[in-house]
Amino acid sequence: MNTKYYTITALNKSIKKMFDEKLELNNIHIKGEISNFKHHTRGHFYFTLKDENSQISAIMFATSTKNLNFEPVDGMKVLVSGKVTVYETTGTYQIYVNDMQQDGLGNLYLEFEKLKKKLEAEGLFKKEHKKPIPKYPMKIGIITASTGAAIRDILSTIKRRFPICETILFPSLVQGADAKEDIVRNITLANTYPLDLIILGRGGGSIEDLWAFNEEIVARSIYDSKIPIISGVGHEIDFTIADFVADLRAPTPTGAAEMAVPNTVDVLNMIMQYRIRLSKGITNKIEKERKILDNLKNNYILKNPMSLYEKQEQNFDHLYERLINSIKINISQNEEKLSKIKSSFIFKNPKLLFADKAYNYNDLIKRLKTSISNILVNKQNVYINLLSKVEVLNPITTIKRGYTITKNNDKVINQVKDVKKNDIILTSLIDGRIESVVKNVYEESNI
Repeated sequence: MNTKYYTITALNKSIKKMFDEKLELNNIHIKGEISNFKHHTRGHFYFTLKDENSQISAIMFATSTKNLNFEPVDGMKVLVSGKVTVYETTGTYQIYVNDMQQDGLGNLYLEFEKLKKKLEAEGLFKKEHKKPIPKYPMKIGIITASTGAAIRDILSTIKRRFPICETILFPSLVQGADAKEDIVRNITLANTYPLDLIILGRGGGSIEDLWAFNEEIVARSIYDSKIPIISGVGHEIDFTIADFVADLRAPTPTGAAEMAVPNTVDVLNMIMQYRIRLSKGITNKIEKERKILDNLKNNYILKNPMSLYEKQEQNFDHLYERLINSIKINISQNEEKLSKIKSSFIFKNPKLLFADKAYNYNDLIKRLKTSISNILVNKQNVYINLLSKVEVLNPITTIKRGYTITKNNDKVINQVKDVKKNDIILTSLIDGRIESVVKNVYEESNI
């Protein structure tokens, strides 16, 4: 029997030909959710499109990505157009995307944003709540999977950079449904150890793979930790809720180890620099003090201490003489003043001083009486003047001269038109009033 055997390359080419000849696969439109997205340095996009049950690898070349007006992220729902074919090298089929549009955000992404906003509003991300990272930690706890690249990278980095640091591994699930409780349990356990620092990390993966680090109970456990925590989860482009709550975020697990410990070489160089600066500072200080000592040793006063005493003795004599002269001048001036007082006219005849004061007193009394008399006369004249004005305005005075005041209903009558026939009017005289009834009214023109 003549059996035909295909090479792998021939088989993949044959399968690729089958895909390429199927017209509906050359321009197909599908929708799905982006996962495990990577933006290559050359501009290409590599990602996975998935739905509830299946997934397909996808690539979008830079010639097509430059037409997008948004940056795809894990969890984003999209509508894509492209060609499904086989990648011969690996024998896997994938879609080459030439157009992409947003079709809303995936459920995980929406949950991520919702929790992020909630915790941010509560203040869990604020800088004032971040604990300082120790500069030289001597004991570090590591919470990650006990196998895998993350723990190897962290341990090798710490050993290479700062080998005197002790590390304690707290093996933890970092993926799956039970991972969040396991991470919380290990953070709580690590806080019972005398640690200087905790590194919480895992390698890269899709948003689903990293989801344990987006759980609320993990975020609150990190926030409640008494020991500072560095988060190193995923790749540099990956951000989780744990990164925002942690006291320091590292782009990768290796980056977390580098941020956690100093480089021994750098520390030794720094110590050497301090040593050089300290030695130089001590030398300069000694030299400075030596110069001061030499100046003191060569000082004239120290060589001739009696000269200092002699100078001060001379100054004392000079000041003493000035003091004696000043006292003598003061006594002389006071004696002269006393002599003048003794020879003064008042001192010899003190009664004259009293007589002079008595004269001044009597003169003031006379002037005061005259002033009071003048004021009383002026006030009396003002009073008489005001009284005469009041008398002129007094209606009783007018009535005494023969005039009367006649009123109609308490209104003074000034004109004929103020009354009418049969009105009862009241006339006021000096000694009483007269009530009258108007018989007739005559105006002046009718008289």
